[in-house]
Amino acid sequence: MHLEEMATGWPAEHVAAAVSDSAGTLARTGDPDRPFALASVTKLLTAWAVLIAVEEGIVDLDVPVTDADATIADLLAHAGGLGPDGGQLAPPRTRRIYSNAGYEVLGELVARAAAMTFAHYVREAVFEPLGMVTSDLGSPAHGAVSNLAELARFAAELLAPQLIATETAQRATRPHLGDLAGVLPGFGRQDPNPWGLGPEIRGAKSPHWTAPSNSPETFGHFGQSGTFVWVDPSIDRACVVVTDEPFGPWAIECWPQFNEQVVAAST
Repeated sequence: MHLEEMATGWPAEHVAAAVSDSAGTLARTGDPDRPFALASVTKLLTAWAVLIAVEEGIVDLDVPVTDADATIADLLAHAGGLGPDGGQLAPPRTRRIYSNAGYEVLGELVARAAAMTFAHYVREAVFEPLGMVTSDLGSPAHGAVSNLAELARFAAELLAPQLIATETAQRATRPHLGDLAGVLPGFGRQDPNPWGLGPEIRGAKSPHWTAPSNSPETFGHFGQSGTFVWVDPSIDRACVVVTDEPFGPWAIECWPQFNEQVVAAST
């Protein structure tokens, strides 16, 4: 699998990518230690930390936490009715509204319950156990910085979870209120627009940033900084791409093609 050739022609000055299975890294290209802004890929890190907090009994997935009675599960799955930057736009569990504000609320809830900053909690719960020693969080919605080597370690955790129970991971990577419609940023309205407890679920979405031949169970996230992570359990693959070119038309065209080649080489 020649990842560098597969990303030829991308407008980014720096690109790093890795593909792995449950046994380890299969292919890699680019500087593994160069830091990249993750933008909304941050939400995967935040979600995993929230799920750890749930297992530790610090917070509860299914207890209402907002004035409108949205639960933590609802906020993780963009089903809390909050607008992108705040404000209650709809009743919880009626629409899939992609909300950075919901993830800021999640960070605040865990920080209050754990009696420490959310960044500190993420470092102790996720970064340190996975050896992500240079990664930093910032905003729970979009502020993380990491590198290929460390983000690939997190992708391996998504593929074969060690920090949370199998049952929790299964719930997180299956649709929460899967029949909800909504807008997938950059790709328009999707009906339905399935989302798990943090990870976006591919389902039957079209257009989409993953490969057309990725399974409906594929889950992950992309970021406006030109980054993405996906996991396809049906082929035992995780793929990480980090770039320094903001998401735009180039990504809409190039990412599905790249991912199609990854899937083809994996089956």
